[in-house]
Amino acid sequence: MHVLNLGILAHVDAGKTSLTERLLHSVGAIDEIGSVDDGSTRTDTLALERRRGITIKSAVVSFTVGTTTVNLIDTPGHPDFVAEVERVLGVLDGAVLVVSAVEGVQARTRVLMRTLRRLRIPTLLFVNKIDRRGAQCEAVLRRIAARLTPAVVPMGRAAAPGTPAAAYVPYADDALRDAALDVLADRDDALLAAYVEGGLSGARLRAALAEQTRRARAHPVFLGSALTGAGVDALIGGVTELLPAPGGPVSGSVFKVERGAAGERIAYVRMFSGTVRTRDTVPLRDGREGKVTAARVFDGGADAREGAVAAGRIGKLWGLDGVRIGDTLGAPRGDAPPPGAHHFAPPTLETVVVPRDPADAGALHLALTQLAEQDPLIGLRHDAVRRELSVSLYGEVQKEVVQATLAEEYGLDVTFRGTTPLCVERPVGTGSAAEFNGRDGNPFLATVGLRVEPAPPGSGVSFGLEVELGAMPYAFFRAVEDTVRETLGQGLYGWEVTGCAVAMTHCGYSPRQSHAHQGFDKSMSSTGADFRGLTPLVLTAALRAAGTRVHEPVHRFRLEAPADTLGVLLPLLAKERAVPGDVRTGGGVCVLEGTVPAARVHALQRRLPGPTRGEAELETEFDHYEPVAGGTVPHRPRTDDNPLDRKEYLLNVTRRVDG
Repeated sequence: MHVLNLGILAHVDAGKTSLTERLLHSVGAIDEIGSVDDGSTRTDTLALERRRGITIKSAVVSFTVGTTTVNLIDTPGHPDFVAEVERVLGVLDGAVLVVSAVEGVQARTRVLMRTLRRLRIPTLLFVNKIDRRGAQCEAVLRRIAARLTPAVVPMGRAAAPGTPAAAYVPYADDALRDAALDVLADRDDALLAAYVEGGLSGARLRAALAEQTRRARAHPVFLGSALTGAGVDALIGGVTELLPAPGGPVSGSVFKVERGAAGERIAYVRMFSGTVRTRDTVPLRDGREGKVTAARVFDGGADAREGAVAAGRIGKLWGLDGVRIGDTLGAPRGDAPPPGAHHFAPPTLETVVVPRDPADAGALHLALTQLAEQDPLIGLRHDAVRRELSVSLYGEVQKEVVQATLAEEYGLDVTFRGTTPLCVERPVGTGSAAEFNGRDGNPFLATVGLRVEPAPPGSGVSFGLEVELGAMPYAFFRAVEDTVRETLGQGLYGWEVTGCAVAMTHCGYSPRQSHAHQGFDKSMSSTGADFRGLTPLVLTAALRAAGTRVHEPVHRFRLEAPADTLGVLLPLLAKERAVPGDVRTGGGVCVLEGTVPAARVHALQRRLPGPTRGEAELETEFDHYEPVAGGTVPHRPRTDDNPLDRKEYLLNVTRRVDG
């Protein structure tokens, strides 16, 4: 028996959750198929999911096919909840990407496929809803090849598409060879030679297809209907035949954290190898440990209490109080992404959350902290001076979900201020600053010199040394680097500083001092607190010398609308600061592609239905940051001790240290 961890991904409303229900029913894991409309599906367990008819949180169910146990992970399709998808990708052996036969390739479909290909996750495609009126199976297959990947292999065809009698007809060997040969032979010269010589059997072709699928070089496509069950058995056969068994070093990965009824943390973990048992003490990140008090393993469509989670399995662990999403249990995998790495673009919007009853401020902070444990990209930010709490967002729907979750799970009634874009700052030039131990009013027993200069966009923040590593204890260097990265979370205008290279140019400290027959004298000896206190002053002085420019997030868009509305659309786009690039017309349709500031996307979506008679289709996704043009440069209120004001900073820091 081997275990396969399988993700189901799709653009919202492509039928992903319905397909999950049909798969469970087809293998006998459930007796009755749940309905998204009725709120009776197994994976949409939250009341909010059932009410809205969308998936918000990833969920795991399990079933067995022959000698394979499949852990099926249903993920959200709405772009506002992409963080849930991101956490799942690192634990998958393979994926099924669902495409609607009616709507075809949509915005999230392309984003998801690009990510799956970049991560080399073996992926099958399932063209769903072939029984729906308007299903265009052949056209959708062409769009998949043109807009997702040319390495697609149709495994069959649809009969009577667009009718309730629609069925899936698998290809026989000859038809499959015609469909697959070009894709497979392009990466396998021996296969092409066997075909030319007349020795390419059906078994050899299917073996080559399985091998290239497992290496994410080919992507088989199945067609069917989650509603009627057409093609689902063929998809199940493809999952077990074409996707790989798990492997890897002894390790596990936490991809989800939720709270139990008593407020305890529950960690969802995928074990790549090895076994975690109840009462085991397991290492977490940063040298922390946790003791497993209970374990449940997904099996037979639900989770069952077990004493252990074995290699390849997905389970739920209790007792790991300090656990966080992204923690590795045991040794990390050799191919694991670096800590903090993201597969999708970060949130580009932010809003302030306000309790209707000011007395709920403390409870709101606790509730949002717990939600941030489950979704680290929520980006909780606390402004103690203004007594404000803000969260990061992907879109307006996410705001509604946060509001409903706070009301239903925490009994908190909240409102939101207007959504604003999350900008970044980048250095304009090079700047240096230094402060020396015992000179010029430096109250810290430390010498720190720093140089700041621009780095390529997308490179984040780098830190290097231009002083000898042995010039002072390593802990002091570490204190400086950690404080540099923390301080760059708020630049000259209050935004995160990125695309920035920082070098330490000066260092110095007061060695450990003690009086005769007495112990350590802290007043005469440097500590890490001296370097943590001085570094923000030096760094902000260097930033001032370099100068920074605020950049706002910009999305690329694709807008499809009736051709006769083009004259109305162009001024509408200009009003929302959208810049069309490529404009194409044909067949009564116009297609515009270009860029639009993230702050204007929601307004653009709301304005399109009227002038386009409700026929406009707008797809957007984050593309880049660009300098804020003209007008007032946006500022973000600071939440730190404000090293830009030396007097205020020293008053706050020294008072805190003294206290």
